[in-house]
Amino acid sequence: MADQEQADIRLALARLRQEHEDYDAAINAMIETGCEALRIQRMKKKKLAIKDKMSQLEDQIIPDIIA
Repeated sequence: MADQEQADIRLALARLRQEHEDYDAAINAMIETGCEALRIQRMKKKKLAIKDKMSQLEDQIIPDIIA
């Protein structure tokens, strides 16, 4: 993998981590204010989708090593 491509993936991963943290803070705030459960559930689903994207990007960075 080229250095530039790996740097782009790392940048995208950092952005997703920040977005994941933002969703976490938003969900906690919604829970504290007593927001409706359906909205909280939707936010959690979006947060999980971001987590899945993060895992995919991490898999691209880490080489497969046969043990």
